[in-house]
Amino acid sequence: MGRFIARRLMGMVPFILLVSITVFLLIKLAPGDFASNYAASLAASGETVDDSMLADMRQRYGLDQPLIVQYWDWMRGVLQGDFGYSFQWQQPVVSLIGERIGLTLVLSVSTLLFTWAVALPIGVYSAVRRYSVGAYLVTLIGFVGLAIPGFLMALILMFVGVSVFHTDVGGLFSAPYANAPWSWARVVDLAQHMWVPMVILGTSGAASLIRIMRANLLDQLNQPYVDTARAKGLSEFTLLVRYPIRVALNPFVSTLGFILPQLVSGSVIISIVLNLPTAGPLLLQALLGQDQYLAGAFLLLLCSLTVLGTLISDILLALLDPRIRYQ
Repeated sequence: MGRFIARRLMGMVPFILLVSITVFLLIKLAPGDFASNYAASLAASGETVDDSMLADMRQRYGLDQPLIVQYWDWMRGVLQGDFGYSFQWQQPVVSLIGERIGLTLVLSVSTLLFTWAVALPIGVYSAVRRYSVGAYLVTLIGFVGLAIPGFLMALILMFVGVSVFHTDVGGLFSAPYANAPWSWARVVDLAQHMWVPMVILGTSGAASLIRIMRANLLDQLNQPYVDTARAKGLSEFTLLVRYPIRVALNPFVSTLGFILPQLVSGSVIISIVLNLPTAGPLLLQALLGQDQYLAGAFLLLLCSLTVLGTLISDILLALLDPRIRYQ
């Protein structure tokens, strides 16, 4: 296992390098640049910008340099911990990401734990009691969770929170704690606001994993080794936990590689509706405004999360399933 992890970590270096090249080229393939977008926004508001001002802006930001020079300057800074300068926000990219990525990771991990906590027991129940009224009920709830768009559920929960509970469910903090330094009271306020986006983001994933867990467990319950273990006198609970559930957990762990970046990038609309200070809306603004260093840093981070999540899932799979061994 140690050699496998070492090989994977070494293989991450050239992969992230190729990803950085691809990300940078994709951002630069869009027509125009930040200066032209800035001029278009001023023109839409009735102002005019002369060509000399745009040329000075491109020179100041290094946009007039060849692509290879721009990429080299960016990667040289990344290797030193400097992800560049945001054109839109007039701030270093590191400070902008630092403000958002912490809350994004807290929300993502909380949503992932909520998804597993809901999907695992319901999936097991619907497989063990597959012809019961409760199994049909949770199956119906799963289909509803898959069918309802996340932004619509966000609007419904916001309406219920305001009209029924008389609480503000937008954002992750109350007004007094929005810009306050971290304290125990701010952590409690964050926890009180966390449940709405956590439920919205985790509902669709939980509904999907319920179906996967049910199908895999039904397949394992019909295997001969289950009948053998039952014939040896094992109780149903011990039998389920020790053998079929352990094997059926593989899909839960194997999806970790794409769930982590999906929770960061796939919640843009929900974050906008709920006014969440997460990475999604900032990434969207950076892509629309061609803020290349800010967008590139976020996309590079998402790809790194994918690689890291895949590595973690491979390690957990080897620990869960004795049939899997990495030599």
